[in-house]
Amino acid sequence: MEPDLFTAAAEDRQEKDPAGSPLAVRMRPRTLDEVVGQQHLLKPGSPLRRLVGEGTGGPAGPSSVILWGPPGTGKTTLAYVVSKATNKRFVELSAITAGVKEVRAVIDGARRATGGYGKETVLFLDEIHRFSKAQQDSLLPAVENRWVTLIAATTENPYFSVISPLLSRSLLLTLEPLTDDDLRGLLRRALSDERGLKDAVTLPEDTEGHLLRIAGGDARRALTALEAAAGAALDKGETKIALTTLEETVDRAAVKYDRDGDQHYDVASALIKSIRGSDVDAALHYLARMIEAGEDPRFIARRLMISASEDIGLADPNALPIAVAAAQAVAMIGFPEAALTLSHATIALALAPKSNAATTAIGAALDDVRKGLAGPVPPHLRDGHYKGAAKLGHAQGYVYPHDLSEGIAAQQYAPDAIKDREYYTPTRHGGEARYADAVEWTRKHLGRKGS
Repeated sequence: MEPDLFTAAAEDRQEKDPAGSPLAVRMRPRTLDEVVGQQHLLKPGSPLRRLVGEGTGGPAGPSSVILWGPPGTGKTTLAYVVSKATNKRFVELSAITAGVKEVRAVIDGARRATGGYGKETVLFLDEIHRFSKAQQDSLLPAVENRWVTLIAATTENPYFSVISPLLSRSLLLTLEPLTDDDLRGLLRRALSDERGLKDAVTLPEDTEGHLLRIAGGDARRALTALEAAAGAALDKGETKIALTTLEETVDRAAVKYDRDGDQHYDVASALIKSIRGSDVDAALHYLARMIEAGEDPRFIARRLMISASEDIGLADPNALPIAVAAAQAVAMIGFPEAALTLSHATIALALAPKSNAATTAIGAALDDVRKGLAGPVPPHLRDGHYKGAAKLGHAQGYVYPHDLSEGIAAQQYAPDAIKDREYYTPTRHGGEARYADAVEWTRKHLGRKGS
């Protein structure tokens, strides 16, 4: 809805005397050039630059956009910049508190503004995924006829949370998680800027590193923690934010963990060895250390997928699908929620029955190949689909297993050099017992000498 008299007055006071506002609010960019990160969305001629009036000449007007990205990546900030930079009428709604009635009121006001004095309206709708299908439907005529230019923000996948007709009438802009370098630049600007801390405190490298870890790519969280730590330091009469001060302020200890050094590999190794040893509590401890140190969740997920095949294999055939599903989920949701998914997978793998039979099997097979034990493919197994194959004896005498009642044909499959080799030695742990029975039966029916 339109700001009322009291809201407008409060915003006016905030602009004239911003000292009482949170640091994250004071440091909001005033132009697109001040925005940290998301440079792929801010190139000349981009939809966002057209929204603020840069290069909007000609018959093509600015498009409605849907901003999709994790919390703290700048969705609201971009809308704020548009509101300040555009000469259009700007209205803000939140899907948490607004409904169809409020949307219709904005649309009616936009039509009056356009018809009455030629003023275009930009509608910023935060948390659009919270709108029901009917509520989103109410936006369609306004977006279709460009009575409003919509900027919608969501943390949820819009292909699941936004109706298709609205998606087709808007441009989907994906915001990337902010990098450490993005946040570092933002923190240093906040320390020195007149709107920020005005050089009242300094931020040592170790404190800055811990602040980046706890921020987790969220600019708002980074600035909130910085402001709290700066206040605590100044209350102590200190002009340097010590690591201990930050720890006390955010109630979160700095994990001694160099992501580019030995501890990165030591802790990762300890996680996998604890899973291999079925110590679920130790595995969760090392997982927590990796998470708290700001480890890339995709790296952790990759290690879990390897563990599922290397140390569990067919003892629990569900281990690998669980690890793969965890990796896919982690890639979609990121931290902090990814911690739950990684915990889920770590517990499942640690408590699964263990077998390294798949690991040793491929290791033995590779060893033979590298020693030169290969040899030609038996003639009856060779490709017989091309003209002249039969004259060469290819595919001749091949027995089709599906033609037999037991579904298995006692014929030679391996090259002569390794025809009696047995690479797979299953355990009888968990689900692999079934495979142990199967391999014993099949080798016997294949007439293998070693069976």
